[in-house]
Amino acid sequence: MTVVLLVGVTLTGLTRRMRLHLPLVGAAVASLGGAIFFAVQLGELYDLEAAGLITPIHLGLAKLTTALYLAPLLTGLATLRARGPARERLRPWHRAAAFLVLGLTVVTTVTGAWMILASTPLQ
Repeated sequence: MTVVLLVGVTLTGLTRRMRLHLPLVGAAVASLGGAIFFAVQLGELYDLEAAGLITPIHLGLAKLTTALYLAPLLTGLATLRARGPARERLRPWHRAAAFLVLGLTVVTTVTGAWMILASTPLQ
């Protein structure tokens, strides 16, 4: 759901539809929080160490990606508050931060699925 919401965030951001973009950002962040909550619960049902090297890779990516969500949030707020030429200078930074986080979210999702599939369920 988080990835679907992020696609909506991306599309509305690229088309500058702020009235839809901003609520979708909030929904995506809330969805990310829910995804993390349920991922931790799911992880308790599996022997994640059995998955091997993918476990520390995924967990490192997950922490990095979560922290980097601040980049598009802060650049987005700065862009909204700026006026005139300053706003136009900030937009590319916001776009780059948003695409970075979107890409990392996809990679983190894939490595998380890989980790669970490679783990063994606990008895």
